Amino acid sequence: MAKALLPVISQLDAGRVISGHILRLPKGETPLQILEAGCGQRWDLDLGDREYILTGVDLDGEALRIRADVTRDLHRTIVGDLRTVELPDDSYDVIYSSYVLEHISGADKVLENFRKWIRLNGLIIIRLPDPNSVHGFTSRVTPHWFHVFYYRNFYKRKNAGKPGYAPYPIVYDEIILKSAITKWCQRVGLKMDAVYPITYVRNKVGLKSLIVRMYVTAVDLLSFGAISRKHEDMLYVIKNTAS
Repeated sequence: MAKALLPVISQLDAGRVISGHILRLPKGETPLQILEAGCGQRWDLDLGDREYILTGVDLDGEALRIRADVTRDLHRTIVGDLRTVELPDDSYDVIYSSYVLEHISGADKVLENFRKWIRLNGLIIIRLPDPNSVHGFTSRVTPHWFHVFYYRNFYKRKNAGKPGYAPYPIVYDEIILKSAITKWCQRVGLKMDAVYPITYVRNKVGLKSLIVRMYVTAVDLLSFGAISRKHEDMLYVIKNTAS
């Protein structure tokens, strides 16, 4: 049976929630082996004094270079495609994928690799925009050049779209829908441990913020709630309970 949605959490609290799930894993004699699958430029989780070895895999070699040379929070780096990169089976206690799967055509192959790489009782943690939220819907129907324009002008990120920097082209394979991920877990014998909708904190003032709020409300109302304004992203915590 699918795990019921838990209360909506804020984007600011998501890291704390994820860290809490990881910290509840039993302590062993060796550090946790964590794979950050599609690792971007920084690690945004706080595991306190829990020992871990963090391996980053990313197709973007420039993003990995920034992680290795600037951020310097990875123990190991691997340049590779998550669909085809070869990693040992049953190697990781945690596989963490944050805002990656929506960019991959053939994301089902990535999920199958996650299943092979995760250890018994390990966690697969997936964080991504909900395709059925206003945020996800807008990402799906607008071109990539608009995403770059938005990042540069609304977020003031002058390097947006350059090698090593978001945004990346959006794909949204059907497998990343909540219903599809749930069915995949059931099919391969994994347990959907928790599902959290995530929302952004909207406390900014000004014309740009007002326009965004009006647009989000309009899309929600015109779709009769099928495209939701109540949250933007989804967080899935999946446990490998299969022998």
